[in-house]
Amino acid sequence: MFKRITFKRIVFKRIMTKRIMILAAFLLGIFSLAFAQDITGDWQGTIHGRAGELRLVLHVAKNPDGTYKALVDSPDQGSAGIAIDTISVEGNKVRLASAPLKATYEGTLKGDSINGNWTQGQKLPLDFKKTTTPVKTKHVPAAPSDIDGTWSGSLDAGQSKLRIVFHLQNTEDGLIATMDSPDQKISGWPATTLTRKNMSIKIDFKQISAFFDGKLNKTLDTVTGDWSQGSSYIPLVLKHTKDEPTAPH
Repeated sequence: MFKRITFKRIVFKRIMTKRIMILAAFLLGIFSLAFAQDITGDWQGTIHGRAGELRLVLHVAKNPDGTYKALVDSPDQGSAGIAIDTISVEGNKVRLASAPLKATYEGTLKGDSINGNWTQGQKLPLDFKKTTTPVKTKHVPAAPSDIDGTWSGSLDAGQSKLRIVFHLQNTEDGLIATMDSPDQKISGWPATTLTRKNMSIKIDFKQISAFFDGKLNKTLDTVTGDWSQGSSYIPLVLKHTKDEPTAPH
């Protein structure tokens, strides 16, 4: 009798323990869903590749059914509103995919950060930070500065020369610049930053690890400086021009 009672108690205890574990797992699942962090808003991160840096801005919103939808901007390539076809959050795992970019992203949500990897041909680390001031791809024009307009020059690359054209514009966000390389059929490449201090100008293109550093003359119609890319420094003189060079057909 003693042995049978003990056996029944052991079986009963095991059954109750199993039920408690199932219940605990169920409650934990409900708790996780109820307190899951909402990822709606703007997220910004930087991909560091061999050629340079690319900033990405992820805009996340919710559909009426509670699922997520998103778009991504690439400010350093002048692209905005690129479709994100799927975006999901499971626990603290965030996944997204973009057919236009042929890219995927997988990351781990930690407060106001998503740490993970961006895969587009190759896998590269990418950490997003939530932000209320994402990098803009569109700027509202302001009153023109004294250096607004088109500036052009040529890089002496040894066996050939490459024409370079900068377009400078004053906006409500400050001075911005884009670059054309007509001989390479490149147009509208956005500068990462444009900095002016008195007569000195620096235009950064971190996406290609390059920058132009020069000084204005007194009549504000010439900038003399250097184009730097990698470890190379090439003299570059820019002239304020009216007619923009066009790429050869």
